[in-house]
Amino acid sequence: MITSIDNNIINSRKYSYKKNNNNETSFKGNGGSGLVKFLDTFIKSQENLSSTRFIQDTATNWLPKALLSRSKADFWEFTFLEFLESGLFYYAAPFFGEHLFRKGLFKAIQPKNMKENIVKHIPDSLETIKKSNLDKNLKGRLINTKAGMVLGCLAIPVLEYSLSFAKNLFTLKVFKISDFNNIANLNKDKKEDINQQKRVEEHSKKELLKAGIISAAGVGAGLALAAKGHKSEKLTKFSEYILEPGEKLANGLKKLGLKSQRVENFLKEYLKLDFENNAGKLALSKGQLAVICTTGLFGYSNAAKDRGKLDFYEVWTRVPLVVLYTIFGSSIFDEGFKNILAKKGKFPELIKKDENGIIKVPTRKELPQIAEKLALKNNSSVDKELEKLIKQKSIITGVPYVFGLLVMGFTLSAVTRIWTKYRYNHQVKQSQNSDTNLNSLNNMIFVKESPVFEGFRKSVK
Repeated sequence: MITSIDNNIINSRKYSYKKNNNNETSFKGNGGSGLVKFLDTFIKSQENLSSTRFIQDTATNWLPKALLSRSKADFWEFTFLEFLESGLFYYAAPFFGEHLFRKGLFKAIQPKNMKENIVKHIPDSLETIKKSNLDKNLKGRLINTKAGMVLGCLAIPVLEYSLSFAKNLFTLKVFKISDFNNIANLNKDKKEDINQQKRVEEHSKKELLKAGIISAAGVGAGLALAAKGHKSEKLTKFSEYILEPGEKLANGLKKLGLKSQRVENFLKEYLKLDFENNAGKLALSKGQLAVICTTGLFGYSNAAKDRGKLDFYEVWTRVPLVVLYTIFGSSIFDEGFKNILAKKGKFPELIKKDENGIIKVPTRKELPQIAEKLALKNNSSVDKELEKLIKQKSIITGVPYVFGLLVMGFTLSAVTRIWTKYRYNHQVKQSQNSDTNLNSLNNMIFVKESPVFEGFRKSVK
């Protein structure tokens, strides 16, 4: 327990860190190396879902495929897809929510006397709004407006679904190729089927038009819910389900006697369609990311059918694993690594289990407070303790991150390409065997029907 005397000692110390405008302590590091500053930047990026997932996705999906690209068309089409896709995945929801909706369309439809209050409280969670002392009418408008914005963001997974068709159209128009065997440089004669090209073009344009219509319908439905939903208790309840389906499901499981804190935390985190509140601004939630990634998988699959079986098989070999990695990030490996550290007693100031046995690691913002207590305990400077904590946290975060990139990036891309090549060779071999058997059958029929064979058959009789 820190006494007032201890506080005086702490306050008398000259710290080498300061607070920025967002009240986040940033490391200045008088004696800190460039490495520590780099690690500090890395840790901060990992606690911003949009930034960390964008880096992970690019490193995992684009870089290995770029190094292992099979043709110029292959390189440019996945480059076109990956960067547009990453933008949709990680930045579209915050941009739509914060700028286009919160300060634009959804503000415009509110009553004049409520506009500013609604804009101010939109980032608040559903639980915060329901427990607040705000006026009942304002609460209803807030809940329905938040849900309306989520409906409006339906445009994002729809666009993600259609992006694979835009990629097919891009490759067809720029490189005049629609056959996946030619794109992947498997077919040496490079022949193209004109009818297949027409099918690819027509289907792609149809899906892109459909995406535009559904997106507009989602925004329209969201605006209608935001404007009129507060007048109906049923619509307000419906809005709560739109925002927090995971919480509603967790509560339903509790009523059935199925209680698990881990399951409850998972459902609330990965089935949350509401935005995250990032210092008063709307940020991407893991539930939103999960929806976008899942619709993207089926867009990949449907678009691949137009270009041949091998494209379809390659999608279902690689993309489901990439989707899981994109949604969960390095947390797939993160939990196991933390447990190993906990068992070995490493980094006890950062690796701690809560009452449910779940390991909790402090965020970057919490490190200075821990550094203060350690400096007092160890009779050292806060800056030195903060530097140590940054190094420790970078190990906790960085090892699973790098491992994930290596496993999910280069290994998966290489294996996928090997499998596709094997399938193509197997397909060619089957086709050759089929042609050989057909020629043998034709030869047998020709011999059997020939006059020489008929004369031989009669002589034998």
